[in-house]
Amino acid sequence: MSITDNVKSDLTTAMKAGEKERVGTLRLLLSELQKAAKEGSSDELAVLRRERKRRGEAERAFRDGGRTDLADGEAREAELIDAYLPPELDDAQLHEIVARAVAQSGASSPAELGKVMPLAMAEVAGRADGRRVSEQVREALGTA
Repeated sequence: MSITDNVKSDLTTAMKAGEKERVGTLRLLLSELQKAAKEGSSDELAVLRRERKRRGEAERAFRDGGRTDLADGEAREAELIDAYLPPELDDAQLHEIVARAVAQSGASSPAELGKVMPLAMAEVAGRADGRRVSEQVREALGTA
């Protein structure tokens, strides 16, 4: 069962239960998934990660602007989206992946960050934020 099918099913359930906030988020998510499919993209996880990132950015902006009520809503939406994503890698797992990528690329200096990042990101496969991966790679190459 695809993520789109899961979202559709959960949307129906939320509508029957009268969960307005959940329905709104699921409709938006379903719309984005369908739009991506129409455009030829079959990477549903990329759509979910993009939408989760948007919610995180909006939450930070609202918190910076003193609008905690709106920030809390964005956080709840991000949490709902997270339920459809694979679990995040813990620091130890990410460290192992970065170490393998550094060894595989042969990188030894901070200037070679560009060699390591594509290898690490390919293995991470969306299970960690790019910023987290970049920080680990910089640390491994000695530029922390």
